[in-house]
Amino acid sequence: MKFDSKNVLITGAGRGIGRALAVAFAKEGSFVGCLARTHGEVLSTVEDIQSSGGKAEALITDVSDFDAVSETISAFGSSCQSIDILFLNAGISVDRERLENSNPANWKKVIDVNLTGAYYCAFAALPYLKKAEHAKIITIGSGLGHSGEAGNSAYCVSKAGLWMLTRVLGEELKPHRISVNELIPGPVKTYQSSQRSQNPNDSLFDPNNEWIKEPEDVIPLAFFLASQPPQGPSSQTFSLTRRKI
Repeated sequence: MKFDSKNVLITGAGRGIGRALAVAFAKEGSFVGCLARTHGEVLSTVEDIQSSGGKAEALITDVSDFDAVSETISAFGSSCQSIDILFLNAGISVDRERLENSNPANWKKVIDVNLTGAYYCAFAALPYLKKAEHAKIITIGSGLGHSGEAGNSAYCVSKAGLWMLTRVLGEELKPHRISVNELIPGPVKTYQSSQRSQNPNDSLFDPNNEWIKEPEDVIPLAFFLASQPPQGPSSQTFSLTRRKI
């Protein structure tokens, strides 16, 4: 199998793209650490994998809690000896107001999960990524982090920061032959996107303009990035959206 014996850590693995990634990599022979904060959703992902003969572990952690993330990822990395592939996928969007009407607590919450949480997870995983042979970090970004959108400042800013974190990490980790790339899935049918997709005035989810994907449609590009050689691309953005990034 393509990723046989690889240790893969996926944040936000309880649902949506994260769950699809976890199931797909487990089917390819990986041992998957499924990290998310919602107990029932993580256990459901792990049970589905194990019932199909795959290998997975539930890591129930809030990515915005540095101490919890450090403890959980250190335990997973120590048990596996190394981490071969890290997906920084956890993300939320809870403030859909223009800046002047936004809720400061919600704004901070989005940044804490989408950007600071990604930093915490990368920070904790780096010692174990360095122990792997040609490790990969793949961030799940958004076109909105490149173009912006009125009334969605927290999410756009968090994803813009994640894009820059991808580029910085790619430069810093070159000596360790660890590649770091951003995967932009474009509009995907997930819990987070369900309210937007029901808005007839939201052009992002207009099937005439965009490919509206299921979470599983993201897998081929994720496999491509995870299988590139160490001299392959890094600090780059790869997109499934039909819009210009």
